[in-house]
Amino acid sequence: MTPEQQILVKNGLWTNNVALVQLLGLCPLLAVTSTFINGLGLGIATLITLVLSNTFVSIIRNWTRPEVRIPIFVLIIASIVTTIELAMNAWFYELFLVLGIFIPLIVTNCSIIARAEAYASKNHVLDSAIDGFMMGMGFLLVLVLLGGLRELIGQGTLFADADLMFGPIAENMELTLVDDYPGFLVAILPPGAFIGLGLLIAVKNAIDRRQSKKVVHVAAPVQPAENPAS
Repeated sequence: MTPEQQILVKNGLWTNNVALVQLLGLCPLLAVTSTFINGLGLGIATLITLVLSNTFVSIIRNWTRPEVRIPIFVLIIASIVTTIELAMNAWFYELFLVLGIFIPLIVTNCSIIARAEAYASKNHVLDSAIDGFMMGMGFLLVLVLLGGLRELIGQGTLFADADLMFGPIAENMELTLVDDYPGFLVAILPPGAFIGLGLLIAVKNAIDRRQSKKVVHVAAPVQPAENPAS
């Protein structure tokens, strides 16, 4: 992997994370992450959309006129999302019903059109695909982390309704971490989503500050000792 591709990986997962830094796609992020599985389902759909849209935009970048590039990008993204929506409707129908309107709304996710315009339209296919994958992976990780935390605090379970994605084989996958847990309703309501996301952003910022202090400390020049007077 080249140094440029390593930067793409770091930017997508951490430095320029779609949800924690760019603060894009917050509507589906906050609305869908009531459980781990819901977040995983939407995260995978978004990741696939980012990879395919970046790839196709990069392929046609030299034949796209600047004045019509945005409508073309939107058309590509809408076609990909429609295909994903039909596939989920066919093979993951119950999960499709749970995610509802947020599957077609992937078309309006600002992070997807932003990566197509800012990166894929100016770079080679492989780098654009890697950029889309890592940006999508960063978004997916935030979705499942927030969904898992809200499910755990709100219901005392983890991997509830896993059969919606993995089929009957996953019916016993649900983990009950707290027996006779009364639940914490706020965690699975919209306020819980805002609070949870705010805490994740605060943790990331705290880690970044600590890392920057270490870098400054290491990079600080060492003052030479003064020669003793002869």
